[in-house]
Amino acid sequence: MDLFLVAGLGNPGEEYAHTPHNLGFLVVDELAQRHGIRVSRKDSQALIGLGEIDGHRVMLAQPQTFMNLSGNSVRALMEKHEIGLDGLVVVYDELDLPWGALKIKPKGSAAGHNGMQSVIEKLGTQNIVRVRLGIHPGHQLASGKDFLLSPLRRGQRKELDEFVGCAADAVRSIIAEGVEKAMTKFNRRAPGLPTEEA
Repeated sequence: MDLFLVAGLGNPGEEYAHTPHNLGFLVVDELAQRHGIRVSRKDSQALIGLGEIDGHRVMLAQPQTFMNLSGNSVRALMEKHEIGLDGLVVVYDELDLPWGALKIKPKGSAAGHNGMQSVIEKLGTQNIVRVRLGIHPGHQLASGKDFLLSPLRRGQRKELDEFVGCAADAVRSIIAEGVEKAMTKFNRRAPGLPTEEA
């Protein structure tokens, strides 16, 4: 049975735990809780846990390299555990999308996301299935970096559980049904937006 690797991107450390830039980690935590997987073992500069989702063997991973070097850990895990590109799902925050939007893509550029850029560079391809989670608050930002690394606002925290839960559902759908079906089910508009995000 092939092994899936679900890599949620973020920054290690308590000070980053509830920032927009750590949505990938939060989705891995949610998947771990739902499917009884302990993400606690150190392997290839990541915290990992092994288990099953809908009958498929899965490794959940949170790279501990800090965001900009995420690709080092992801590539090392794939090489060590002989995981193919078709078994990789990367989950991360996306400042280009509004808060609450969820977009599954089978390939494409990093669109300015340093963690995804690192993964693309280390794997040498853009053909990587990813779940992008919109975090733009809807107003102009003085500093994107400051926003990414600041605690989530109260209104966002209220919506966070539902958002992270939906992202976990999307990852499960990719694993169980394939990326095309998952895209049809989960690529959705953010609340209040008239058109689907590109």
